[in-house]
Amino acid sequence: MNILLINHYAGTIDYGMEFRPYYLAKEWVKQGHNVVIIAASFSHLRRKNPEISSDMEEEIIDGIKYLWVKTPTYEGNGVGRIKNMFSFISKLSSKAKYIADNYKPDVVIASSTYPSDNYIARRISKSSDAKYIWEVNDLWPLSPMELGGMSKYHPFIMLMKHGELFSYRNVDAVISLLPNTLPYMQSQGLAPEKWHYIPNGIVIEDWDKSEQIPKEYSEIFSNLRKDGKTILGYTGGHAISNSLSTIIDAAILLKDNADYHFVFIGDGQEKKNLIEKAKGLNNITFLPPVSKSQIPNILSQMDILLITWNKSSIYRFGISPNKIFDYMMAQKPIIHATDAPNKFVDTAECGIAIEPENPEEIIKAIDILKHKSREELDIMGENSKKYILENHDYKVLAANFVDIIKNIS
Repeated sequence: MNILLINHYAGTIDYGMEFRPYYLAKEWVKQGHNVVIIAASFSHLRRKNPEISSDMEEEIIDGIKYLWVKTPTYEGNGVGRIKNMFSFISKLSSKAKYIADNYKPDVVIASSTYPSDNYIARRISKSSDAKYIWEVNDLWPLSPMELGGMSKYHPFIMLMKHGELFSYRNVDAVISLLPNTLPYMQSQGLAPEKWHYIPNGIVIEDWDKSEQIPKEYSEIFSNLRKDGKTILGYTGGHAISNSLSTIIDAAILLKDNADYHFVFIGDGQEKKNLIEKAKGLNNITFLPPVSKSQIPNILSQMDILLITWNKSSIYRFGISPNKIFDYMMAQKPIIHATDAPNKFVDTAECGIAIEPENPEEIIKAIDILKHKSREELDIMGENSKKYILENHDYKVLAANFVDIIKNIS
């Protein structure tokens, strides 16, 4: 089967996130399928971006054919990012017939965060007599409205809404990363039998061949352990939605407690502001991001793992954060601040789910975990890994995805 997946932000292990398209595609290639991923040449999510000179260039990575579309660079979530999006869409649109004729897909998957790539996905699918699937990562335009406070009458939001309605009413199937989206999607025109749920996951083999962490990182962790610190770790994006300021508020409340040290590893638009807020605190260390292949060894250095989210009504549809699956594979106790209905740490019994934006709750959870026995913590670790192996192995998720494609009438 020829699979064509369009994801503006798709990355690789080397370039950085988003990783889901890469992981699914890698498994599909192993299953004998031909996979083409179409992505923008620049994404703020990646650690580095491919360097291309023409409007479209191919690159083969681990058996996957990437078609990079040249787009302008940008910073933040302003006009520059919107220009980048429309550059990607307009160039794809002009090449839709060429893509259909050249790659001859059997299925076309629109998978960008925003819905506008669905217009091109459907055009390509029509030209190729292919099936057309929308993989919904986030509920746009609801997400920028409820997380970013944008008006439903904003021209950008209205444009995204048109794309959303178009997609639900024309798609052959929807793959939702979130478990509770069916009622909403049905209210927007999706036939309920077209709805399917496939969450994010883990590539199990990556945890057997983790790369060593940088020497300076090892020295920092070694010194913290020598000082008897309990290391509270966070890895990943430093964006407003990650609510890392709440963790810093907890660190401020614990500044006179010599038992704990917070380590933030990653990058993002809020990092400078977070460092500024943490000035004068001796119980926080900020480190640059590491490669995806180093994450297992990084997490093994930590005692308790933290993942915090803002309060938002958008999470009523559920969540599927890659980070928490990495945390669970690390078999460390997890504190997850969220008001989403699907609380993985509760389901897997591997940590404590708490109210978001509440530093006092973080401190209470830390204290509870600190006083658990080694045996209790080991059971938590066993629970978390068992849950991941049974529910979030990308081999299984990729096979489920193919089954859905094959069963489209």
